[in-house]
Amino acid sequence: MSNPAIALVVCAAVLHAIWNALAKRAENQFVFLWSSVSLATVLLLPLGLLRLPSDGTPIAGLPFVVASIAIHALYFWALGRSYRHGEFSRVYPMARGLGVALVPLIALPVFGERLSWLGWLGVGLVVLGIAGLSFRSSAMRSALAQGSLAGTAWALVTGVTIAGYSLVDKAGVARLHPMPYIALIGLGLSILLAPLVLADRSALSREWRLNWRTILVASAMNLTSYLLVLFAFRLSKVGYVVAARELSILFSAFIGSFWLREGRLAPRLAGATVVLAGVVCVALAHD
Repeated sequence: MSNPAIALVVCAAVLHAIWNALAKRAENQFVFLWSSVSLATVLLLPLGLLRLPSDGTPIAGLPFVVASIAIHALYFWALGRSYRHGEFSRVYPMARGLGVALVPLIALPVFGERLSWLGWLGVGLVVLGIAGLSFRSSAMRSALAQGSLAGTAWALVTGVTIAGYSLVDKAGVARLHPMPYIALIGLGLSILLAPLVLADRSALSREWRLNWRTILVASAMNLTSYLLVLFAFRLSKVGYVVAARELSILFSAFIGSFWLREGRLAPRLAGATVVLAGVVCVALAHD
């Protein structure tokens, strides 16, 4: 990866871990996610639309925009459910790591790309790390009693959607500039999910009353972090970008332990490190 691509992706990783932690602390995680994305879209949409005339006809990128909107809708729903039921320092590494591991597995039948031994090792390490995070020995029974099994299940669904939109968006930004691309995704996502949010207006009102400042902060981070990734996609291979972005997995262990007070750092950091090692192997396999 080039130095500019590395800088973009590391910044994206920091922002991503922080705004996800803010979502975890919300009263209603799904409403919080929708609110922050919608607010960010209001700011990004005018800038995105200004790029359309200079970049020519965007029709070739529109199918990818539509596909990404649909996948991101499921992503935000699953992410909100995983944070509602599970610890941040557990479900975040699971979702992010699985998303990376699935990219080459999906590319195998779709694009005919073969996975090397290093790639298979990486997938295995991701699975091992996820298993370690899911079944920490002494905490297993209490975790199940608290419904954390549901958090694990939703984290795995989130990982599948991450793999899906990563592949779609890599192709999409090759046909449409990242600025209008992400702006259109944000607009479509806000509109698509609005009926679900507005169905419980009391939850929406309560979330804004309690956390409006945090929503503002998160809105400045969420689409911005992904916009940085989309620019990095233009500078480097998708495997490198997706893998380097997952440095946020390590950040999540520290955030969960020290900020969210979820427990001892060591077991969380150990599981997150195994997942990250697998992610790195998958990235190197795509060199």
